[in-house]
Amino acid sequence: GPCYCDQACARTLDCCHDYAQACPAIPCVVSQWSAWSGCAEPCKTTHRVRTRHIIQEPRNGGAACPALEERAGCVEYWTRQGTECQQSLIPALITTGGFGKERKKRAAADGSQRAGYCVQFQLVSLAPGCRHRQPWLSGLREGLGVCVQCQPPALRRGQRCRGDGAGSLQNQLLHWQAVGNHRCKGTWRRIRQLDTCSCPSVHSFLFI
Repeated sequence: GPCYCDQACARTLDCCHDYAQACPAIPCVVSQWSAWSGCAEPCKTTHRVRTRHIIQEPRNGGAACPALEERAGCVEYWTRQGTECQQSLIPALITTGGFGKERKKRAAADGSQRAGYCVQFQLVSLAPGCRHRQPWLSGLREGLGVCVQCQPPALRRGQRCRGDGAGSLQNQLLHWQAVGNHRCKGTWRRIRQLDTCSCPSVHSFLFI
C-alpha cells in the first residue's frame, strides 16, 4: 500500500520500508530579506524593520523556518515634511569641565562676556569604553547625575549649545559622546537647565 509520511512512525518503528525515499525531509525555504524600512518615527531613537516570507514550509521533519522579521535601531534626523529635527537628538559632544577655565580666560581677553548656562542630566547608559583612558571619565555609572556647562564658543550665536536637549520630551533618551575617546558614549535624560550655574568639580563636563 501507499507509504504515509507520518513522522511518528520513527518513534513507533512501523515506517514503511521505503520511508526515507518516499518521505524525504524538506527544510523550510524563505525569501531574501526585503529592503530596510524607514525609522518607525522621525526625530526619535527608534527602529527600522526588514522582513522575508516563507517560500516552502518544512515537511517530514525538515529544518524549521528562521525568524521572518529583523529590527535594528536607528535615528531619523528629518521630519516627514522634510524639515530638520530639533537639536536635542544630535549627540552632545562633551569634554572635561576643567577645559572651561581656559575658555573663560580667552573670552575675557577678547572682551567677550556672553553668559552661558548649565544643564543637569541623569546618565542612563554608558559604553564599556568609558572605563578606560581619560581620568575625567572615571566614576561614571548608570543613574549618576552630571552637570554640563554651555559656554562660548560652543554657545552658538549666543543661543544654545549643540545637543543640549532643549525641546526634548520628558524622559526622552538623548545621546552623548566623549571627545577624545570614541569608545565612550551613552545616553542620558535631561533634568533641567540652570541659567546661572557653577558646576561642581566632580562629574562636571563641557559642551564642545
